[in-house]
Amino acid sequence: MTSHPVTDTEVTTPSGTTPQPRPRGRGKNVRWGIAVLCFGGLAVNYLDRSTLSVALPTMSKDLHIGPETQGFVLSAFFLTYAICQLPAGALLDKYGVKRVFALGAIWWSVATIGMGLVRGVGSLVGARMLLGAGEAAGYPAPAKAVSRWFPRHERTLANSVWDNGARVGTAIALPLVTMLVSVFHWRVAFVVCGLLGFLWIIGWWRLYHEPADHPKLSAEEREYIEAGGARVEESPAEKDDAPKVRWRDLFRYRTVWGMMLGFFCLNYVIYFFITWFPSYLVDERGFDLLSLGFFGTVPGLVAIVGSLLGGYTADRLLRKGWSTTKVRKTCLISGTLCSSVIALAVVVPTAAGALALLSLSYASLTFATASVASLPADVAPTAGHVASLAGIQNFASNVAGALGPIVTGFLLASSGGSYLVPLLVSGALSIVGALTYAFVIKRVEPLPVRA
Repeated sequence: MTSHPVTDTEVTTPSGTTPQPRPRGRGKNVRWGIAVLCFGGLAVNYLDRSTLSVALPTMSKDLHIGPETQGFVLSAFFLTYAICQLPAGALLDKYGVKRVFALGAIWWSVATIGMGLVRGVGSLVGARMLLGAGEAAGYPAPAKAVSRWFPRHERTLANSVWDNGARVGTAIALPLVTMLVSVFHWRVAFVVCGLLGFLWIIGWWRLYHEPADHPKLSAEEREYIEAGGARVEESPAEKDDAPKVRWRDLFRYRTVWGMMLGFFCLNYVIYFFITWFPSYLVDERGFDLLSLGFFGTVPGLVAIVGSLLGGYTADRLLRKGWSTTKVRKTCLISGTLCSSVIALAVVVPTAAGALALLSLSYASLTFATASVASLPADVAPTAGHVASLAGIQNFASNVAGALGPIVTGFLLASSGGSYLVPLLVSGALSIVGALTYAFVIKRVEPLPVRA
């Protein structure tokens, strides 16, 4: 892309030639409806995976599940979820977003309902593992959809929109599942949450189409999307003529390993917030249940703002003429480096100061994740490899998601319950992530096809 600036209402085509006016008026923003549709899918995805965490204290009494077994049940999800990222991405590239995302949602919705029918630990673990397998499409599918539907300079903000479905779905789970368990039964909670998934599936099947087939997409918006560098699938003839890149060949690229290591480090810290942050506030900072319920939501809310700000900032810089490499590295390095302030919480004497630092750390992480989600579309050698790369990247991140909470628990046990070492490790990995994005990934551009 050329370096000359463009206005807010114009963008430069990939070749740097004719500025394309942004579509205006009614029916000219179908692409943003697609982003919202993906947001809904990920919100349901995270609602269903969070249902067990909220219902477990009650159902464990009925099923006689001890603390050690509870940890195993919760971790069973990540085993299949991480492993199935790899085939999920490949299937999305081969069979398309609409069908594979819908089938994945049917799978995970049935598994969620199934958890409401379990009679013991064995069937619960089985249902939990099935849930992880079905939910594996939840990240690579929106990443591929956005790559098809958005010009390059809008892609980061669109990714931050659907990515926030994870935080919203998790936030909804606590009051919704608590209410269903209290008023009805924990079995009802799983059935209701599973049925909500089918409502989204109906909407997805009716409303999602590829840009070339969407009945409400205007010619003006389609031209705007394609001229802006959307990753459009090749025609059958073009696929036959194009050099072939096998799925396993993607692991031959240094950039791919940089994406994996960087997201591993980033997600390790994110999962501290998802799993151990409430315990930190209670055990280390003396929060009671009431204050935890109020102040414990602050980092999550700030993280939503951080994600949207990260998407807006990246796209704004792209519109100003910055190269993709410069934009991605700026956002990724600054976000991961700033998130290392989590380590400073060990020297802050007040709970308010620690909460502020942790909120800044979480927001910095989500500032970076908007660009992380855009990397697969930026570097895929062809449009048919976007979801595969997203799956590979998310596989590495969820290995961290599975190991991180276990490592933190071990560090706490070995240090008498002190959070000093866990916070320092999280801060150190943030710095490693920043160094990875700075030096392992050289240029953010389509990977060259190797013979």
